[in-house]
Amino acid sequence: MNLSLKRYPLAVIVLAQLFGTSLWFSVNGVWLSLSGQLGLNEADLGRLTLAVQAGFILGTLTLAVTGLADRFGASRIFAVASLLGALINAGFVLVAGQAPLDFVLRFATGLCLAGIYPLGMKLVIAWTPKHSGAALAWLVGMLTLGTALPHLMRGATFGLPWEWPLLGASMLAIVGAALVFLLGEGPHLPASKGGIPLRQGLAALKVPGFRAAAGGYFGHMWELYAFWTLVPLFIGRELQRLGAGNELIPWLAFAVIGIGAAGCVGGGALSRVLGSEWVARRALMVSGSLCLFYPLMNGLPPELLIILMLVWGIAVIADSPQFSALAAASAPKESVGSSLAVMNAVGFSLTLPAIWLTSGLWQSWGVWVALVLFPGPVYGLWSFTRARIAGPDRQNAG
Repeated sequence: MNLSLKRYPLAVIVLAQLFGTSLWFSVNGVWLSLSGQLGLNEADLGRLTLAVQAGFILGTLTLAVTGLADRFGASRIFAVASLLGALINAGFVLVAGQAPLDFVLRFATGLCLAGIYPLGMKLVIAWTPKHSGAALAWLVGMLTLGTALPHLMRGATFGLPWEWPLLGASMLAIVGAALVFLLGEGPHLPASKGGIPLRQGLAALKVPGFRAAAGGYFGHMWELYAFWTLVPLFIGRELQRLGAGNELIPWLAFAVIGIGAAGCVGGGALSRVLGSEWVARRALMVSGSLCLFYPLMNGLPPELLIILMLVWGIAVIADSPQFSALAAASAPKESVGSSLAVMNAVGFSLTLPAIWLTSGLWQSWGVWVALVLFPGPVYGLWSFTRARIAGPDRQNAG
């Protein structure tokens, strides 16, 4: 069994990533039932969503400070985090609607996710270093599908007890833990040389290539999660203009967010030919342009704007795996885990003010709130101009 898994390590890792990250938005997926049965409102949803984000940020910082990401096997951390996350997520069934216990459990779920997503990146690099940009594209594609699934569940699982899909996510996370544990460690990363872990992670910022890739990633993250938060609002506006019912919102929101998985995989394939830097730069240019021009086109036919949102959904995430691949290739090999943990912590920290600003301004600004996202891609592109990036797969660029 173990040997058969090692024949297809990338498939095992990305499948485990999809299963593990199903915990991230599991509560969002059953939100309609929670709001109807327990009387929770949208403010409660925001509170619980930010709890997961905050837990993830603290978790990634803990990895960087303690050096767990480089001192212990990535597969073991991933497996333990998935198992604990599954148990904590299942425990939410017992405390739903009971503040602050529900907040604490979602925060703890975010802590566990810090042992899944960044460690999944390290596993990919350890098993498939030659084309890490293409491999990481599959990994982030699975995260994107995990983000989109709650909207699909909202549209397709009316009538089911809300506990079922929540417990189903926990079961998937347990399967993901088993897959990665059986796969084991990849052969292509050296052991840590010791030292102060956080200092090692921050030291990577002295490397021009890593600093440029991290800057691009930070700008990308300012835009990404805020955009995903706004998608149902954008969709609702266009359906209202069409005179269509709100029951289509979750289906179209799933399409706009989920299509990003195809953007990740397609960008990964392009990276093997044109290089990760080329893909990341172009994706950031497209999504940044839409941040600026989408509000200016708000009077165009709704069907056209929905198509533009699909394009936006592809571009907004296609650059993410390439930034991670570029950063991993530039970071000191003995501290790749700590370096990526620091980058993830800063990037996800930027999602908090971006989500807060865009959500708070929606009532007064409407579609013009997209302008708040524009500085992210601008900063990311500017970071690329400050340093030459010697990215992975560059040798294959045409």
